[in-house]
Amino acid sequence: MGVPKGKTSKANRRMNRAARYNLGGPALASCSQCHAIIQPHAICPECGNYKGRTVIEAKKKSSAK
Repeated sequence: MGVPKGKTSKANRRMNRAARYNLGGPALASCSQCHAIIQPHAICPECGNYKGRTVIEAKKKSSAK
């Protein structure tokens, strides 16, 4: 049977215990312009805005039939 050679430090012990707990999914926010669900501090993929100004041009949705 394997035996540890030395004492596990407090930091390593706490790190091992922390891996057992699930913190949940990623944080979500809503875009201030189009109110789409996005991650905080990220450019909105729907309208291309960040902090109230247009950063990238949004792709137009084409209705191909």
